[in-house]
Amino acid sequence: MSTEEATKPTSRAEAKAARREQLLNVAKTLYARHGFHGVRLDDLGQGAGISAPAVYRHFSSKEAVLEELLVGISQYLQSGGDEIVAAAGQTSASAASDEADAAAATLHRLIDFHVDFAMSEPELIRIQDRDLAALPEDSRRTVRRLQRAYVSRWAEVVATAHPDWSLDAATVRVHAVFGMMNSTPYQARRSSAEVVGVELRAAAAAALGIG
Repeated sequence: MSTEEATKPTSRAEAKAARREQLLNVAKTLYARHGFHGVRLDDLGQGAGISAPAVYRHFSSKEAVLEELLVGISQYLQSGGDEIVAAAGQTSASAASDEADAAAATLHRLIDFHVDFAMSEPELIRIQDRDLAALPEDSRRTVRRLQRAYVSRWAEVVATAHPDWSLDAATVRVHAVFGMMNSTPYQARRSSAEVVGVELRAAAAAALGIG
C-alpha cells in the first residue's frame, strides 16, 4: 500500500471531524443569536458552506447538535473540576488549618478554570439559559446531573476552606458565584477582557471568602 493510500482514511476522518466541529461552531453562533427555535437545519448547512442534506452526515437533527453543545460543555466542566480537585488531593495536608488553606488554593484554581470558560464561551452560556428545555428529556437529565456534580464538587471544597460553614451555605455561595461568573462577561462586554478577568476573579474569591 502506498503512503498516499495509507493516509487517505485518516485524512477523510480528519476532514469529517473538522466539518463536524465547524457545524458546532456555526450552531453555537446561530443558536445564541436567534434561539434554537429560530434556526433551521438549512441555516446550519449554509453557515458551514454545505447543503442541508449534507448536515445529516454529521448530525441526525438540529436537536442532536444542541445536545452535543450542552451535554458536551457540561461534561467538560464536571471533568475539569474533578481533575483540579483530584490534583489538589494528592498534596493534602493533615492539620485542619493547613487543609483549609489547601482548599482555598484549590478554589482559586477552580475560579480560574470557570472564569476562563465563562469568558471564552458566552454563547454556550446563553444557549444553556434559554434553550435547555429544547433538549430531549434524557439529555436534559444528563445535563442536570453533570451540573449538580460540578456544584457539589465546588461546595465540598468551599466547606473545607470554611469549616464553620454548612454544606448548604457553601452550596448557596457556589450558585451565587456561578451566576456572577456566567453573566458578567456578557453584561460587561464593552469592558476589556483583561479588566473583566481580573475583577471577576477577585469578586468570586471575595464571595467565597478566600480574598
